[in-house]
Amino acid sequence: MKISFGQNLSQKQSQTMAPRMIQSMEILQMAQAALEEKIEQELIENGALERVDEAGYSEEDAASESTKEKEQKEAESKDVDQKELVVEEGQGGEDDFERLLNLDNEIPDHFDESTRPSSNRIQESGDRQHDLIANIVDRGETLQSHLVHQLHEMTLEPKLLKMCERIVSSLSAKDGGYLKVALSDLLPVDAGPDDLEFAENALAHIQQLDPVGVGARNLSECLLLQLSPDIPHLQNVRTLIMDHLEDLQHNRMPQIQKATGLTIDEINEAWDDLRTLDPRPASSFADDFVPTVTPDMWLEVTDEGDYVVKMDEGPTRNLYISKYYRQRLANGQATAEEKEYIKRKITSAQWLIESIEQRRSTLTRVAQEIVNHQKDFFDNGPEFLKPLKMEQIADLVKVHVTTVSRAVDEKWIETHRGILPLRMFFMGGTTTEDGEDIAWNKIKIELKKIIDGEDASKPFSDIEIMRLLKSKGFNVARRTVSKYREILDIPSSRQRRDWSKKMK
Repeated sequence: MKISFGQNLSQKQSQTMAPRMIQSMEILQMAQAALEEKIEQELIENGALERVDEAGYSEEDAASESTKEKEQKEAESKDVDQKELVVEEGQGGEDDFERLLNLDNEIPDHFDESTRPSSNRIQESGDRQHDLIANIVDRGETLQSHLVHQLHEMTLEPKLLKMCERIVSSLSAKDGGYLKVALSDLLPVDAGPDDLEFAENALAHIQQLDPVGVGARNLSECLLLQLSPDIPHLQNVRTLIMDHLEDLQHNRMPQIQKATGLTIDEINEAWDDLRTLDPRPASSFADDFVPTVTPDMWLEVTDEGDYVVKMDEGPTRNLYISKYYRQRLANGQATAEEKEYIKRKITSAQWLIESIEQRRSTLTRVAQEIVNHQKDFFDNGPEFLKPLKMEQIADLVKVHVTTVSRAVDEKWIETHRGILPLRMFFMGGTTTEDGEDIAWNKIKIELKKIIDGEDASKPFSDIEIMRLLKSKGFNVARRTVSKYREILDIPSSRQRRDWSKKMK
């Protein structure tokens, strides 16, 4: 093989993304809380970025100012030219930085009164924030602390109390309070039969605590621990728990009748009593805390009945380039190294401001088109959701479909029908025999209506439901019916059957 050294000229084409474009897409995809966090971080790291807080200023405050002060401010601000800061890609940015040097002459020390929110706007924003804070769920007592507190109220010898606490530490509220590990695993390696019996005794003490049924090793034990003498059909309930839980799960009433000699009515009565027991007694202690959703926008209804999307800008607005840094560039005292540093910081701040503004514009336009398409939903309810694809919104807004995807990702809108994720408005659908486009959500609603109205002694099979839906104009397959039935957590026809009515 011949090896040679030399210079060769070749031409190739590649596509790269400018850092500014990457930042813009990242900010567009951020949820409101994440964006606020990024802004706070940028304010700490970039001295060229500042924020003027206008939240506490109202029209009443403006009215209280003296006439002289108002006239002076109006004179200072009347010639202000609100120019957009734009760094042109592929250029040195000389024109942009020239405008930065002149910002002191364009922007006064105070800000135009017209940019301040009205008292009504402040009140609306405060009401929304108050509602969000009021909906925050308090974190309650843990399962372990609840059980240990009860143990310390009992008269237990130290060794037994220590063993009880060890068992309690292995319980989890997410598992319903069940003991998922073997008692032998909580004992030393050299533990003998006496030690295991001691652990069983400790577990028996725990199973006497509140909530009743905690510390059970399986479902049967959990339910048996909850049985009390005041249950009407105690013996029949005990029989069902010990021998026929799986038969009950699959609604095998004839098999239970044959094995126990009970009538269908007696089985149903015992089953009703069994349903009063809690299969997950410690689930109320589970940490199901859900972070508060911060809506990015809200919906207003005009006097004409139209829906208008309003952006909840919050602390993402009122960001400005630092006056101090602009003065450092203007007075000529900064060294070349300082100028380069200041320009870099100003550019970074400028990109952030423009990316946030672009996010606001894109989100508003995308959300408005979604609302326009789903107006029937806001007027009449979930049954009137229409099929919608992201490509349709992208064509209307004249952006790429990936931009729409980023815009709706983890974004929420506050409406009179609740705080809703924007992604819920995108769904597939089918076409009826009349040529009408309908969303899958409407088919789910119709499916539930059919099942709710069926004869419990002879429930519809999936094939029968499919035929009924087709008679209503919904062209769906049997597997679609089965899929949506499972999504709606509706049992099969066998499990839905009421055997007592059939026997009569």
